[in-house]
Amino acid sequence: MNLESYPPLFSELSKSSNQEYLSSDHHQKVDTVDSIIIKPVVQDSDPIPVIDLQSLSLDELGEACKDWGLFRLVNHGIPPSLLNQLQEHAKTLYSLSFQSKQALFTAPTSYFWGTPALTPSGAPLSRGPQKINWVEGFNIPISQLSQLQPQHPVLASFRLLLEDYGKHLARLAKTIFEAMAMKLKLDEEQSKSNLSESTGNIRVYRYPSCSIPDTAWGIDVHTDSSVLSILYECEVGGLEVLRDDEWFQVKPICNALIVNLGDMMQAISNDNYKSVIHRVKLNKHKERISICYFVFPDEDSVIRSSKYKPFTYNDFRAQVQEDIKTHGFKLGLESFKLNEAL
Repeated sequence: MNLESYPPLFSELSKSSNQEYLSSDHHQKVDTVDSIIIKPVVQDSDPIPVIDLQSLSLDELGEACKDWGLFRLVNHGIPPSLLNQLQEHAKTLYSLSFQSKQALFTAPTSYFWGTPALTPSGAPLSRGPQKINWVEGFNIPISQLSQLQPQHPVLASFRLLLEDYGKHLARLAKTIFEAMAMKLKLDEEQSKSNLSESTGNIRVYRYPSCSIPDTAWGIDVHTDSSVLSILYECEVGGLEVLRDDEWFQVKPICNALIVNLGDMMQAISNDNYKSVIHRVKLNKHKERISICYFVFPDEDSVIRSSKYKPFTYNDFRAQVQEDIKTHGFKLGLESFKLNEAL
């Protein structure tokens, strides 16, 4: 483990077993969700639904979205060589010193650590020393990649790879969302603004190895705020999802993608589909690198549902930012529920 490449606090934690720095509430949180007692993690099976994009079944897609809020996507058309190059470039960039990464990732991109909660400009939202997540990341708005003029040769070639990858991801998100909208019988005109390619955002995460992985979390329990999130990680694993009060490990499979639904899709679907609750567990021996794409509605597009009062993604994001500053975590869709839906 190259300690110089990590944020200083991570290096200190890796050298010390001092529990004062570890988020003691993480272990408690993952055992309960909204006061529901959660069963131990299911490790032996791999029941995650598989969706084949080349022979897309609306019924199978609808079932996966309703029952899991997540599925594994195969035959998606992204060349394996592109996925491999992205992973290798990410590893190289993360091997740079902490100070180098801070200097390299400037606007419109950003470098963050300790929390996945960011402001609209990409700055991390502080949640206090007792709420540290063992994660660092690069935040990259795809629509602004052309503004990035990196001096570092690896970052320059990484930018070109991301531009190519971003086109594939926009294609996949559009195809999947249109299929979901068709299955849900959503109004075609209204649903056009519910997924905006211009909002596409890539985050490249690194989670350090941890000798005490059950005491700290890469990212603790949460839902995504997006319409869709598309994840690639094929080596280490660590993603766990909640279904029917049980945690399931999502095993990494090279060249397959993981698609999960976010809060916006749950609201758009009138709660027919679920925003999946998930978390990232640290590995005792290996660091984990993952690449995740998030896409949202137009910022001013009004989401209407019989379950929630009308709101825009701008409204939702502002509420989440306030939640995190006030409570240390997001309340999400609960803040927008109609009284009769409570």
